[in-house]
Amino acid sequence: GSIRGKPVSRVRIPRSPPLFIKKTIIYKMKISYLLIFFILISNSIMATDEPDFNLILKEDRFEIREYAPKIIAQIEVFGDFDQASSKGFKVLADYIFGNNKSKDGNSRIEMTAPVEMEPLPQKIDMTRPVLTEGNDNTWIVSFIMPNEFTLETLPEPNDKNIKISSIPKERYAVIVFSGLVRESSYQEKETLLNQFIEEKKLKTSGEIKIARYNPPWTLPFFRRNELMIKIN
Repeated sequence: GSIRGKPVSRVRIPRSPPLFIKKTIIYKMKISYLLIFFILISNSIMATDEPDFNLILKEDRFEIREYAPKIIAQIEVFGDFDQASSKGFKVLADYIFGNNKSKDGNSRIEMTAPVEMEPLPQKIDMTRPVLTEGNDNTWIVSFIMPNEFTLETLPEPNDKNIKISSIPKERYAVIVFSGLVRESSYQEKETLLNQFIEEKKLKTSGEIKIARYNPPWTLPFFRRNELMIKIN
């Protein structure tokens, strides 16, 4: 038809996208919201206090750091890597969350990062890789205490197996990586770290420490891990 002799143009109403496209868009939005949620939760719960250090050298993923003196709480646990990690974390978390004797009535100690693990050298089964499931070793799991504490003011653990130590200034060679700490990734990063040490002609002492900075529910590609070894 027409109005006053002028043709009436037809208005095309856009069709709604197919149902499967709607569902795909909604699914992607949900995934995005979940990722944002995990990032926010991880950042809010993850410890913000880390030990002080001076960065001596940085090359790609490798660093040489000089750490300031610090206080650590540590526990010896037996098992394979995953078992020992879980056991040690639970004992030390119980200590900082109140299972202690406080001198000022405040028994809670803020969580810090990283959580460190290292095998006792005399206990290592050298015939199998150190992180292999079922390869039981004695491990030392350590929490670093917040800078506000001294040996005199730090709450005393009720668990007598927890050892509190004052660590002097130290230097470490470090490799930083993301993902899950598994045997394959550990061996790869250990090899790279050793190559870096050889290239720089560094002298090491002690065992390689595994340092992890994130809660266990953190998505692998958001995780920060380090292998670090003391250098002289």
